[in-house]
Amino acid sequence: MIKLLKRHFILSQTKFSFGATSAIITSLALITGLRTFTSPKLSIVGGLFIIAIADNIADSLGIHIYQEAECLKTREVWLSTFTNFLTRLLVTLTFVFLILFFSLPVAVVVSIIWGMALLSILSYSISKREGKNPYLSILEHIVIATLVIVISNYAGNFFSHQFSS
Repeated sequence: MIKLLKRHFILSQTKFSFGATSAIITSLALITGLRTFTSPKLSIVGGLFIIAIADNIADSLGIHIYQEAECLKTREVWLSTFTNFLTRLLVTLTFVFLILFFSLPVAVVVSIIWGMALLSILSYSISKREGKNPYLSILEHIVIATLVIVISNYAGNFFSHQFSS
């Protein structure tokens, strides 16, 4: 019984971790990349909603098809698909709330802190379960997320300056 519960927890965490990580990194990239555009709050909130729906469905379908190809049970495939979709939607909506609630400069900073905190908690939890050094895991994931944020910020600045009238 304990083995079954442990396996269920691991599978649940796996489903949650993919969706949460994807939503965090994508949301932070969009927020930092679009913050310099004309009407940045509208651009960011609109972009986050598009990600929460379109990109989310695309990723969920990708997971669904991948798991079908792996010959997993139908129930498990649909559970993973639904869990991924719901996790990504809810995590992305937390960033929408931050953008709407705070002024844009504050919202960007708070969003980065929130995203890095979520990513750290997720990294810590998974690495502890796997018996790995949680701090190395957190560092690795934070460095990757930071690279995405920095590149998105520079790309947003570049496009904003290139195409502004």
